[in-house]
Amino acid sequence: MKKATARKSWRNHLWIVTCVYFLLGLYNIAFAWLGLIFFVTPLLLAIFGGNKAFCNQYCDRGRFFRLLGGQLGLSRGAPMPGWMKSGWFRYLFMAYFFGMFGSVSLATWLVASQARAVDGAIKLFQALRLPGDWSYSAGLLPPWATQFAFGFYSLMLTSLVLGIVTMLLFKPRSWCVYCPMGTLTQMICKLKNKPQPPAAG
Repeated sequence: MKKATARKSWRNHLWIVTCVYFLLGLYNIAFAWLGLIFFVTPLLLAIFGGNKAFCNQYCDRGRFFRLLGGQLGLSRGAPMPGWMKSGWFRYLFMAYFFGMFGSVSLATWLVASQARAVDGAIKLFQALRLPGDWSYSAGLLPPWATQFAFGFYSLMLTSLVLGIVTMLLFKPRSWCVYCPMGTLTQMICKLKNKPQPPAAG
């Protein structure tokens, strides 16, 4: 019983990971590469485990929204509109999200091929530039890696802002309903656990 409580206790503090990641990225954009862990880990658990263990137990973002919206009472606690929980919206948002990731990858390739210079800016929705260049340390990473870091951090920050907005308007973990990684891992789990037809005898 004590061991189970201890495991639950440390998971409740995973929101710290979200805070540390974004603060490190503001200090130096090179730390944005650490965000790939949040991409790869849920996919690996879904592919090899056939479950959404990351979303259900280890997602730092979900714990962060639960802290702000639940424990600190910043959420209105209202139910989400039906269309935001619908399959078409979740799949459309996933396509949009990975479209932004494709844009980040394209910009990285252009810099790597010396077709363009590094765009050292953090952008929301890959369009709204945030002021300042305080997170860039020239020479620490190759130009292409720096470009990817800026783009990927922008993508992660965009998802955080969307999550905070829906947390404020609706229930604390509303982001989890339409999170693109959650939608993708759910698709993988359905395929992984799909009943196999009986072998022909």
